[in-house]
Amino acid sequence: MSAYKSFAVVGGGVVGLPIVNALAAKNVSVILLSRPGSSAKIVPSGVKVVEVDTSDAAAVAAVFKEHKVDVVLSTVTTLAASAQKPLVDGAKEAGVKLFVPSEYGMPTDGHTEGVLGAKNEIAAYLKTIGVPSARIYTGHFTKYIPGLVAYADTKKIHVVGKGEAPVSFTSIPDIAGFTAHILTTLPPPSLENRIFRIEGERTTLNALGPLFGAPVEHVDAITGELGQMKTMLHRITDTGAASTGWDAVNKREGTGSDAAGSANALWEGHQWKTIKEVHRL
Repeated sequence: MSAYKSFAVVGGGVVGLPIVNALAAKNVSVILLSRPGSSAKIVPSGVKVVEVDTSDAAAVAAVFKEHKVDVVLSTVTTLAASAQKPLVDGAKEAGVKLFVPSEYGMPTDGHTEGVLGAKNEIAAYLKTIGVPSARIYTGHFTKYIPGLVAYADTKKIHVVGKGEAPVSFTSIPDIAGFTAHILTTLPPPSLENRIFRIEGERTTLNALGPLFGAPVEHVDAITGELGQMKTMLHRITDTGAASTGWDAVNKREGTGSDAAGSANALWEGHQWKTIKEVHRL
């Protein structure tokens, strides 16, 4: 049984709000940190929304102390990964027991450049200053497959590269539910300085064609909204790095507790959502 009773979630976006809801359902104390002036958030009764400048470590620490926070969960966007440092400093000052950095994507351990490197730097910083962390790798979000492969616009699966590398896809409800489950059931030694690799479904970009009943078209780049970022994600995916078991240092799949989906077993009896279920195919 977890010893953690009070949780602070930073960011009320795509992943943040579902995690807030999942934690609130566990009957634990939950606050949501929101930047001043951001849009109003609809949260479960009992959850308090606290406006604070998340770039001000002292202000953040004061909030954590006031609410006796045990665990901080950051859900800032990937592009804002480096902005988590004041949150980490605030957690250290407030005596927070566990920090869950904003991973929720491809494995970042071993990366030194780009957005994945920025996430890994935060993990390294947590270790350096002595704040225990729990990192959760999810692969790509199942919900956003149509946008990732430009299916929504053309009814075709567009793939940059060969499209043959294994990819981990996980639904947002499963990500939120798993996160709340382990944080409220596992003892601290099973959470501290651990990496959790989950996977809702494992497939390839090419195999999305039959799943969606759509032709697969190999292209040089994804065009349209966020096309440059999507193209980058395709190229990274083509290396195998979108599998939650990917070892970036040795360029291979991990085994045992480092394998893709190895942490799924921690949520006993749970049925992970498939791509067909999420998209009602």
